[in-house]
Amino acid sequence: MAETINMEKMYREILALRKEVQFIKTHMFDPDTIMTTEEEERFERAMKEYKERKTIPLEDLKKELEL
Repeated sequence: MAETINMEKMYREILALRKEVQFIKTHMFDPDTIMTTEEEERFERAMKEYKERKTIPLEDLKKELEL
């Protein structure tokens, strides 16, 4: 026999689902915040070059490219 669905029961279910979705949103991590091994190596190499002053400022690069 089919279950009778009343509006109050549907409303409670919707509220429970809303609460679960909010929990998931709050606790979900952003995969873009985690670097791959390759990305980490590239970052470390870039930071080393920056500290050794082997890089040029972005503004200088823009001027150079405007030629």
